[in-house]
Amino acid sequence: MRIVGDLTMHDDSSALTTAAAFSDTDREAVYRAIFTRRDVRDQFLPTPVEDDVLQRLLTAAHHAPSVGFMQPWNFITIRKPDTRQQIWQAFSRANDEARDMFSEDKKQLYGSLKLEGIRKAPLNLCITCDRTRGGKVVLGRTHDPSMDLYSTVCAVQNLWLAARTEGIGVGWVSIFHQDDVREILGIPEHVAIVAYLCIGYVDQLYDQPELQKKGWRKRLELSDLIFEEGWRQ
Repeated sequence: MRIVGDLTMHDDSSALTTAAAFSDTDREAVYRAIFTRRDVRDQFLPTPVEDDVLQRLLTAAHHAPSVGFMQPWNFITIRKPDTRQQIWQAFSRANDEARDMFSEDKKQLYGSLKLEGIRKAPLNLCITCDRTRGGKVVLGRTHDPSMDLYSTVCAVQNLWLAARTEGIGVGWVSIFHQDDVREILGIPEHVAIVAYLCIGYVDQLYDQPELQKKGWRKRLELSDLIFEEGWRQ
């Protein structure tokens, strides 16, 4: 510890640990989780997600990076069929609205897609962002107030990859009016709903993203998305 002016500075050099690259096996495991992760909608098994496994997933989410170390997330677990039915009804209303937004040639394909597993997955999880956490001025968020939302998305990704390693599928439901879900789950106004997830064990996954498999969209070429030193350079 050292004193600079009126500030006490802590010397953290003794807390540093090695940053060596992973072993080949560990590195391959990380990339395998990334490349085989899927948005699951209909492959859920009825097997309950055990409490200790759920705790591991939430711990992984809680160790996501967050701007200013504000950790703005909360996790609402939803298992009761009645609650999930209410969420599904909110989804269903919004899904009917969404279908009508697409062109006629897309409507039929849209209607054939299963876009949620709210009632089939044994566990639903709502991940939120408390936009007041850390106070009015948060380190790193002073000029971009959306950084708390981005931080919460990192927690979603951590959980998703951890779930893949456990043989657990995750599906992200985004088709609903936030006010409907806010009312069902009693979420305060200052808290944003970032992700509503369906979670459960799976024994099969598509070998590529389901929407690509079913002809909705193709993966873009990475080479078309990389610029150097500026936009379109």
